[in-house]
Amino acid sequence: MHPVTRPVVGLACLLSGWAGLGCTASPGTPFPLRSVRAHEGWIACLAFSPDGRSLVTGGDDGRLVVWDPERGLERWTLRWDGHAVTSVAYVPDGRFIVAGGWDGTLRVLDAATGRVVSSWRGHGEKVTSLSVAPGGRKFASGGQDDALRIWELPGGAEQRTLEPGNDYDITAVAFSPDGRRLATGDGENAVRVWDPERGEELMALEGHEGVVTSVAFSPDGGWLVSASWDRTVKVWDARRGLERATLRGHAGEIAGAACSPDGGRIVSGAEDGIVKCWDARTGKEIGTWRVPGGAVSAVAFSPDGRHVVAGSRGVWSVWRAP
Repeated sequence: MHPVTRPVVGLACLLSGWAGLGCTASPGTPFPLRSVRAHEGWIACLAFSPDGRSLVTGGDDGRLVVWDPERGLERWTLRWDGHAVTSVAYVPDGRFIVAGGWDGTLRVLDAATGRVVSSWRGHGEKVTSLSVAPGGRKFASGGQDDALRIWELPGGAEQRTLEPGNDYDITAVAFSPDGRRLATGDGENAVRVWDPERGEELMALEGHEGVVTSVAFSPDGGWLVSASWDRTVKVWDARRGLERATLRGHAGEIAGAACSPDGGRIVSGAEDGIVKCWDARTGKEIGTWRVPGGAVSAVAFSPDGRHVVAGSRGVWSVWRAP
């Protein structure tokens, strides 16, 4: 862990409103609209609120921070008892934030105030990933204890434990838009799709040659994107389990990938310090940016699809999306 300091805001250009009015940077340019010194050490996870007016980041400095992304100002901070915050997600109505830590603890927080609504030891080891179901009444968590669990919201009662059947970490989880499927990535280099109600594995998607670091469904649930340490992003037919495309271009292990809200673009970030944006239909690279803090540790689209945010060593940065 690293000692904590107060964040210092650094602007690559001034924003006049969250849409970037008055900023000279155009979509796809290498210059971020805003870069914020947010954590001491790596930003392990980040997520926009559903309305795009808040951004939550978790770091290995043991801090979870909610930001005003337009102004780069801190709203509130929660300290995680000296352990890294490893995963965060908002519920669909924006009322709660679900978070997981290196110590295996899960917490549900009031998104407006940071008040801890519920807290419990959900995993024997590090929580690697979280995904809230579309209805906002449950969420899934994966851990380095090889466990995949589904919990009730906001109280945290365990609904089900899925048995992956191997001794590899669950490294990524994502509910489908209708909540009827749950995708996971693991240390066995595989992407798996589950029926979360019955706890049955529906299919295994094999093709990566490294640990799968993130999974995400398209907005219509028709395709699935996965990122891996093998430096590739793969696009899968989520219903038939067939590989549709492999996106190559990163020179380092990929930390994460995300789909745009309209399903037309994919963003990925890697240890090479590069964020790339891809046309989801053609696989063509349509944007490339270098982060100020070195390797990329997390990426996401804003809810309106107009911006991309990336986390790195202590800094989060925002660009206008192509």
